[in-house]
Amino acid sequence: MDVTAIDAFSGSQLLQAEPDASSFPSGGMRTTFEARGYTVWDTTSPMFIQEGPHGTSVLYIPSVFISYNGDALDEKTVLLRSTSQIAKSACELLSLIEPVPVGAQPKTSHVFTTLGTEQEYFLIDRSLYSLRPDLKHTGRTLIGNLPPKHQQMEDHYFGRIPSKVLATMSEAELELFRLGVPVKTRHNEVAPQQFELAPIFEEASLAVDHNLLTMDVLSKVAHKNKLKVLFHEKPFKGVNGSGKHCNWSMSTDRGENLLDPTVKPETNYRFLLVLVAILHAVHQHGALLRTSIASSSNEHRLGAQEAPPVILSCFLGEHLTEVLDSIEEGRPIRNFSVPEIQTIKLGGTALDVKVASLPTISRDLTDRNRTSPFAFTGNKFEFRAVGSKQSPAFPVTILNAAVASALQDVTQALRAQMGEKPYPSDADKVAVIKKFIASTKPIRFEGDGYSDAWIQEAEKRGLPNIKTCPDAFAQLLTPEHSTMLTKLGIFTQSELQARHLILNERYAKDLAAEAATLRTLLASQILPSAFEYRGSLASTVQLLNGIEGEANSPELSALKALTPVVKELQDSIADLDHVLHHLHTLSDDPCEEARYAGEYILGSMNKARVVADKIELLLSDKYYPIPRYSELLWF
Repeated sequence: MDVTAIDAFSGSQLLQAEPDASSFPSGGMRTTFEARGYTVWDTTSPMFIQEGPHGTSVLYIPSVFISYNGDALDEKTVLLRSTSQIAKSACELLSLIEPVPVGAQPKTSHVFTTLGTEQEYFLIDRSLYSLRPDLKHTGRTLIGNLPPKHQQMEDHYFGRIPSKVLATMSEAELELFRLGVPVKTRHNEVAPQQFELAPIFEEASLAVDHNLLTMDVLSKVAHKNKLKVLFHEKPFKGVNGSGKHCNWSMSTDRGENLLDPTVKPETNYRFLLVLVAILHAVHQHGALLRTSIASSSNEHRLGAQEAPPVILSCFLGEHLTEVLDSIEEGRPIRNFSVPEIQTIKLGGTALDVKVASLPTISRDLTDRNRTSPFAFTGNKFEFRAVGSKQSPAFPVTILNAAVASALQDVTQALRAQMGEKPYPSDADKVAVIKKFIASTKPIRFEGDGYSDAWIQEAEKRGLPNIKTCPDAFAQLLTPEHSTMLTKLGIFTQSELQARHLILNERYAKDLAAEAATLRTLLASQILPSAFEYRGSLASTVQLLNGIEGEANSPELSALKALTPVVKELQDSIADLDHVLHHLHTLSDDPCEEARYAGEYILGSMNKARVVADKIELLLSDKYYPIPRYSELLWF
């Protein structure tokens, strides 16, 4: 039997294809009838094959997506631009501080940004998920009260992983290994039904691709195991939200981590110059980093239950703080190398109770700060504020851009300090390091990011406290940020304006969809159930009234408690109708729609939820029409 190919394609078709770009958000860069766009294979990210339906195989080609005019329509194009620019800026600095003989090759010819993305997520029963319209349409529960037991016992993180979850994790890891995704870590998270998965560090653009692939594989495997994975940053009110902690660093082509402080960071001038450049980046463009994490879903998480606050600050820890302070003040560093600081003696205590089987262990020079949005964690920075649902591409792009610009500032300052000398002396390096230590001091914070005192202190330091998404989106177009992004060639001005409009439009549409879903849920399920229960109570009261007279007080009391709340719910539904109608009457200005949605639609939803949650507490399981938190949060 002869076997022939049904179709064939050339190698050039792997490199470039022409999909329809007319239905893709363009932010006004093109009109709807202009349909042509191009995908181009990102050759730094390998192709892969996944199993398709009915035993077929599907070839996936990681690609950038650009318009007919070359504008970036995707997140990968700008990410690759940013990694190229930060490599250029870093190499320029390193070539200045790493002298080489005339005619010899520079010690460092390329710098990579590395990334490790910790992915948090919830897993719930798929059959219960299908009975929650709010979860299905918005990814989060729009109504619902906490069960009597949730995370207040603090017993989930180190608890047993449920067998069906462990099976899902194991199968997902196997699938990811087959696809070349180097998954390493899995564990429970703090909230019930919340878990985490993390890979080994990779080059940043590949790590982003692998993170998105991880989310896809988790969804598919969970479905096979009759579970549903939730990536929304706050699917359940009152318990921990989920983040995507982006552990970011830079590495040379020789495999050297530029953020490794080594044994004596106080004399590791390369490390210190890179460190102060990053602090300078966050100080200058913290508001832009705030933009990169802003979304309708992540706003519910930031500043609540272990998520960092919206004020961008850097945590360095006691040791590095002392190093920088000693340089700024021109004094010797306090000794952090004594044995009792480096180790913990489990085999003996002050009470002389010895456990010989327990060894002496080493401990890090500094503790961690879970309330810091941008924390140094040994040899990398952890950008903890990124949302679990979003792609890491945009936050990492903005971080790369800010650091690339800051590296250029440090290089320029170093050139000015060294004057006519071919290379800077150690004294020149220290002078520049000292200058940036002083200028970036406002961004460094070691305390509790949740405290009211920090909000007041941050205001005194002049740090931006951008509370709403529309205000965060506006930072893309402010001169200090837009000039930096366009000067580096990471965005064009038209691309920035387009992204600003797209972010606002998406925000308004997300909230409108949530409000419409909530309105439908209340009107079609909660309110009829309340009516039914109220009718049952009224019939019981009438029946018992004829038998017992006024002795039917329990049922009558329940009826009297329910009736005003039902009226409140009707008013809440009417208010949702009003704000949704008004949103649709606004002009086609996404910025105006986003501000209205954030102020009025979100407020109306919050009020309606309060009423709906009151009714949940008054209705028995027989009448309450959807699964409660007590069912969703526990298998």
